Amino acid sequence: MLTNEQLWNAIDKLARTNHFSCSGMARAAGLDPTTFNRSKRASKYGQPRWLSIETIAKVLGVTHTTFTEFAKYLDEPANAK
Repeated sequence: MLTNEQLWNAIDKLARTNHFSCSGMARAAGLDPTTFNRSKRASKYGQPRWLSIETIAKVLGVTHTTFTEFAKYLDEPANAK
C-alpha cells in the first residue's frame, strides 16, 4: 500500500534528482511555490495531505519523468540519492 510519507519522499527525490528545490519545481510546473512545503504535508488537524494526480502529472511533465520512473522513487528510503 502506498503511504503518504512514500509519496512526499518521492516528490523530494524528484526535485533533488532534477536539480530543483521543492518550491522551484512547483513554480516550474505552474503551481504555487508553497505546494510542496513541509508545513503543507498535513492538515492543521494532523491529517495527511495527499497530492492530486494533476499535481503529480504537472511535476512529471516539467521534469520529463515518466510515471514508471517516479514509481521507483516510492520504494526508496527518504534520504536515498
